[in-house]
Amino acid sequence: MADKTDEQRVSRRHREALELFSDRVHAIGSDQWDAPTPCTEWSVRDLVNHLMAEQLWVPPLIRDGSTIEEQGDRFDGDQLGDDPVGNWDRAVAEALAAIAEPGALERTVHLSSGQGSAIAYCSQMTMDTVVHTWDLSRAIGADERLPKELVDCATEEVSPYIADLEGTGLFDAPLPPPPGADAQTKLLTLVGRRP
Repeated sequence: MADKTDEQRVSRRHREALELFSDRVHAIGSDQWDAPTPCTEWSVRDLVNHLMAEQLWVPPLIRDGSTIEEQGDRFDGDQLGDDPVGNWDRAVAEALAAIAEPGALERTVHLSSGQGSAIAYCSQMTMDTVVHTWDLSRAIGADERLPKELVDCATEEVSPYIADLEGTGLFDAPLPPPPGADAQTKLLTLVGRRP
């Protein structure tokens, strides 16, 4: 069981990652939603929709103790609708509120991979958000620099299971970092990005 310090750190990093991604969402130009991203099969809209679906899962899984099976395909397909920025903001607010509830990160969540701790789930979502913030930044021409604390958090999260991700299609295979690479470049190459 995680202690309160770990819970606070994970919750804080999750919030910071979502705030950074939200900043990029608000910077998307009206002509950029169909632009390509480093995730070769996703447009900007697809990328934002992916992270929005992740946020929509948080209240039922963490707050309500629901399961993937109980929710079914509720969060499949387009979740952004005609107001992508507004719908994103609402989904983030609800996810953050669910995680901020007392004891939220002490709970067990029911994921497609089985039961797990809410704190581990939150940490995985943070890593995904950090990496996709870089993807979105590159796609729309925004500042690609990521805060060191978020880079370190994402690297710490993904490093132990990076080999297991290779066959899942969630990330491309790791690339060798260039000589003298900084921490952000090492993270990005670890998840198959070409900074």
